[in-house]
Amino acid sequence: MKSHALFLALAFAMTAHASDIPSPPDAAKKPHVVKAPFGAERQDEYYWLRDDKRQDKAMLGYLDAENAYADAVLAPLKPVQGKLYDEIVARIKQDDASVPFRERGWWYYSRFEAGKDYPIHARRKDAAGIDAKAILKANEAADFAGEEVLLDVNAMATGKDYYAVSGRTVSQDNRWLVYGDDTNGRRQYTLRIKDLQTGKVLDDAIPGTAGYGVWADDNKTFFYIENDPETLLSTKVKKHVVGTDPNNDVLVYEEKDDTYYMGIGRTRDDAYIVIVLDSTVSNETRYAPATNPDAFRVLAPRARDVEYDADHHGGRWVIRTNDGGAKNFKVVTAADGSSSRKDWKDWIAHDPQVFLEGIELFDGFAAVAERSGGLERVRVLKDGGASEYVKADESAYSMGLDVNAETDTDWLRYSYTSLAMPATTYELNVKTGERRELKRQPVPGYDPANYVTERLWATARDGVKVPVSIVYRKGFAKDGKGALLQYGYGSYGASMDPGFSVTTVSLLDRGMAYAIAHIRGGQEMGRAWYEDGKLLHKKNTFTDFIDVTDFLVKEGYAAPDRVAALGGSAGGLLMGAIANMAPEKYEVILSQVPFVDVVTTMLDASIPLTTNEYDEWGNPEQKTYYDYMLTYSPYDNLKAQAYPATFVGTGLWDSQVQYWEPAKYVARLRDLNTSSEPVVFRTNMEAGHGGKSGRFRRYREQAEMYSFMLDQLGVDAGK
Repeated sequence: MKSHALFLALAFAMTAHASDIPSPPDAAKKPHVVKAPFGAERQDEYYWLRDDKRQDKAMLGYLDAENAYADAVLAPLKPVQGKLYDEIVARIKQDDASVPFRERGWWYYSRFEAGKDYPIHARRKDAAGIDAKAILKANEAADFAGEEVLLDVNAMATGKDYYAVSGRTVSQDNRWLVYGDDTNGRRQYTLRIKDLQTGKVLDDAIPGTAGYGVWADDNKTFFYIENDPETLLSTKVKKHVVGTDPNNDVLVYEEKDDTYYMGIGRTRDDAYIVIVLDSTVSNETRYAPATNPDAFRVLAPRARDVEYDADHHGGRWVIRTNDGGAKNFKVVTAADGSSSRKDWKDWIAHDPQVFLEGIELFDGFAAVAERSGGLERVRVLKDGGASEYVKADESAYSMGLDVNAETDTDWLRYSYTSLAMPATTYELNVKTGERRELKRQPVPGYDPANYVTERLWATARDGVKVPVSIVYRKGFAKDGKGALLQYGYGSYGASMDPGFSVTTVSLLDRGMAYAIAHIRGGQEMGRAWYEDGKLLHKKNTFTDFIDVTDFLVKEGYAAPDRVAALGGSAGGLLMGAIANMAPEKYEVILSQVPFVDVVTTMLDASIPLTTNEYDEWGNPEQKTYYDYMLTYSPYDNLKAQAYPATFVGTGLWDSQVQYWEPAKYVARLRDLNTSSEPVVFRTNMEAGHGGKSGRFRRYREQAEMYSFMLDQLGVDAGK
């Protein structure tokens, strides 16, 4: 489909006004050999684009040239970009607020003010007549009497190109707030402490952290994670006392194994502070009394292929684990003082058909988050043994536990959404069965009755049934002529459940369908689904996505030449792989912060995330994994063939997928692509993995990408 605005603009530029649109940037080639320990060598002519400090003038010049080229190529689509952005923003209630939750006598929530990019984090004191609904009503009426502002991020972000706040943990006596802030998107946070009595932010700032702290019961000591300055991995737990010099903070624990991530927290009953170590295939929990957290003991020693996460309530440990061959996980209990898996006793049995995702503990019941048939469920398990499921209203949906900060309640709070239904927060009374809606995401001008969502099943080439969630506007004809955007991820066992998006509506209202392919590598169908899409089975992820495309085209949801594909991060790996494997099946590829240089990255232990992920992708220092990864790594498999129109986005300060991966990929793609389809590479020079900060800025980026896609698909976007 070539009669699009970009094609015409490029053709026009080649004649009378060629100077209006520059030629695509041509990055210099510089010989560089990447070696594996066992002797294998690969040429990487664009390795020079890597600069850990982000200061190299030649590299920055190339990125600037790509941005200038993107500006010029996309200039004809500016009116459509503006229209899409205006539509998206119009669907967002600007003076909106989150559903408040109560904790230790205070109601906490975040709210936005009209025209402002950042949230205001606030709380109100509990009192007679004060509950979540009452506070929502007051916020709706702009009645902020009795509100205490914890952080006004709008004021804090003034004058900064990028700003983000994380953490926000309040001490047990409700006086102190510890939070983290990030000024470049690299997710390396500086911890700051605010006295909520005086409103003063103290001077003892702590840089290079994971962005949150956990308070001890003395209300002056908190624990935090210090990141390694080079790899950015979470390696040390330290203890800080309010008002003291952070340089004197005590080292509490240091993790020597760089394949583990680290987290800290408090147990459900506030009895313990825990240090949690996570790798892809094993876990370890260490705990200490919150009243005197000086010595941490191990709950159960780490063991390869044994995963567990633990909580404490009612005088016992409650542990979700795959121990003993429970691939889909089970729940066990252990007494206080337990230090071995031999002490564990089964509570909720393993079910090969049901994946157990998590459990929330209350005084008289437990809420179990499960997954079966590719869909989420919440099951209420009462202390007496009775069990019942929370009902769903659609065939394809997402349901999960919401914020349940307190245990002494009969009300279970959960969230519900679908591709057609805006996010809704409910409370269910587990004794009476009463359900009440606390809040539905307000979407001005949107009526869910005008849209249809379906759950479909596509047959993969090896016979496996792959679930697909799809949405379209009523009246959509399944006649094989329409346009489709297909999204996928398929890594880390992350499930991409169907949820409402204000941006997708703009596509549906223009006659498109939108589908999520729940491909292997995720965990939608249980643990086996994940394991069948990683390591030496990784290519199942890519072929599943392609097979879903074939299925949707065959069933009439799209014309064969009107399919777009979207993925980000590890989903960008998916995009690079399908572009190499089946370029003819996609009219346009949208790839955000893509992980596309798999072998080189996984050979470099200095890069964040590398060592933690050997059990996800494999360690290419071993020839078996090296050879397999080399068969699908997008950068290494680019070849002389016709590629679809491509939009690649990244952030200069990305700490998850380094900017040089997509930069090198695009440079080599330009060398080998035999088609005349445009390749656009956009680098956000002030942001990291999540794009620009602020509530609305990211929608400008998405509007730009979608305008490119609509044009390539021949969708009438309007002006």
